[in-house]
Amino acid sequence: MTAPQLYVTFPGTAREALVFYADVFGGDLQLHTYGEFCRTDGPPDSIAHGVLSGPVGLAGSDAAEGEAGVRMEGVRLSLLGAADPAVLHEWFDKLAVGGSVVDPLAPKPWGASDGQVVDRHGLLWLIGYES
Repeated sequence: MTAPQLYVTFPGTAREALVFYADVFGGDLQLHTYGEFCRTDGPPDSIAHGVLSGPVGLAGSDAAEGEAGVRMEGVRLSLLGAADPAVLHEWFDKLAVGGSVVDPLAPKPWGASDGQVVDRHGLLWLIGYES
């Protein structure tokens, strides 16, 4: 079964954002510019398509002329049980750098541990695990 992959349109910050996510999660990052794709609807060095493959997959690009960048209301990227607890804590801490912790990653009354963080690029992450 194929799962959906998040594809984010960034407001001219795709290279910075995707490199940041590669630093957080590891994996293989491939970036392709507008110039490489012969696109003329943005600066030639803007990212036309970028893909992070690894423990967390993510794709994105820079917004073309006239397009808006990241706007996420009512959406959380869930990494519940996606890795060992120590790895999830490491990811949470790295995502929080330059961002804001909404709810610390900590044990909750229902027995699981979870937390929420908005990273420096505006994505809201829900990270947690069962004890």
